[in-house]
Amino acid sequence: MKTSTKRRLTRAGWRVGTAKEFLGLSEAETVLVEMRLALSRSLRERRVHQGVSQVVLAARLGSSQSRVAKMEAADRTVSLDLLVRTLLALGARRRDIARAIDGQQR
Repeated sequence: MKTSTKRRLTRAGWRVGTAKEFLGLSEAETVLVEMRLALSRSLRERRVHQGVSQVVLAARLGSSQSRVAKMEAADRTVSLDLLVRTLLALGARRRDIARAIDGQQR
């Protein structure tokens, strides 16, 4: 969240915290959520950068467009394994995936 947004919400009387605090997540659960979000973001960025539609990517994977949309939305029903396999199908290398998880840009 942007610092300016956080300040504005706080001034308006809202309490601003983290998803970890709000949901009562353990450290391990927090890391998994962050990994899922990072991989999903990376997948979408890579797909868009390559000019590939969700429909085309789904066909490559033998899946559906709605499943690709769920991958990009970090839906909890999508496994980390599927996110990684899809990134590999889009040409990502191990180091690209590691950078995505670590929060570094490509």
